[in-house]
Amino acid sequence: MEKNKTKRIVKIKDIYCNVCGKQIKVENGIVKEDVFEATKEWGYFSRRDLEVHRFNICESCYEEMIQKFKIPVEVLNKKEVM
Repeated sequence: MEKNKTKRIVKIKDIYCNVCGKQIKVENGIVKEDVFEATKEWGYFSRRDLEVHRFNICESCYEEMIQKFKIPVEVLNKKEVM
């Protein structure tokens, strides 16, 4: 028996940088500029047990943030995009 597969269409809503508040450009549900997206599920032994935090950071704020790191981010270069 073949299962009836339904396609789920997700429309991207407004996206904002959580640092500076800038609205990220979205046209017809397509994000037109890149953004750093993070999700952190806090576990036991933290002050935020079982909370899930999600946020976005625009490229400018990301660059500013990583310049303050004592240990630089690890950068890997990809040869192709899948």
